[in-house]
Amino acid sequence: MRKILLTIMSASLVTFVGTGSTLAQDDGMLIIPVELYACTYNDRKDSGDLNDVVDKWNAYMDSKGNDSYAAWTLSPNYFGANQEFDVIWMAASKNAIAMGETADAWRADNDGIADDFAEVLTCNGHSNFASVNYKALPDGDPASTAVLTFSDCSYKEGASFDAIGAAMAKWSQYLTDAGSTAGIFHWYPVWGGGGEEFSFKWIEGFANHAELGADYERLGNGLGFVTRGRLFDHLLSCDSARVYDARNRRSAQLR
Repeated sequence: MRKILLTIMSASLVTFVGTGSTLAQDDGMLIIPVELYACTYNDRKDSGDLNDVVDKWNAYMDSKGNDSYAAWTLSPNYFGANQEFDVIWMAASKNAIAMGETADAWRADNDGIADDFAEVLTCNGHSNFASVNYKALPDGDPASTAVLTFSDCSYKEGASFDAIGAAMAKWSQYLTDAGSTAGIFHWYPVWGGGGEEFSFKWIEGFANHAELGADYERLGNGLGFVTRGRLFDHLLSCDSARVYDARNRRSAQLR
């Protein structure tokens, strides 16, 4: 897995938060790191309290002139009993340097907002991923809300990053031709995990639940599962996806 990750790092990748860029660019792909905090609400705290802190945080970020950090919060919709959190803080930086600069600035002086977050949330997990964008979201400004699906996938014996990339190109084109507006991303673990039982997370982004349902129909009654199986059954093993309602908290120009 580490060899695969190093290959990805040298090749360059792109994520989806705040941009609709495609994987294949004339000037190559981009690495944009993604971080996740898995959090629970403290006693007598809820999303309204979080909204108040986020407003203060956005004002702080504006005061620092930070235009390279985009953030969303994710609330579970379809999920299993082992998902013991209330909300995920998901963010992406323009690049790894900007990510580090934002972290340093936050640790040096956050105007007490870190304590405000801590009064509302307890976060028991913080992880970082490198993301590959295989199918771009529609062009335009980031939506205020979205729907995301997460599935854990593992390479089968003999599979390679290049082989999966070739299959993803065909699958993305198939979905585009069928009218799908979904964005598709693969997230490879970098920091904060350890002992992962998957190679990467397969992420899909939709404007709303109607668009998610439309892809459900394409794969089911539209027989898209046949094409998907032909392309991936010999390469990957993936579990069933979790579905989250996403709310945009801060937009940024990431490329």
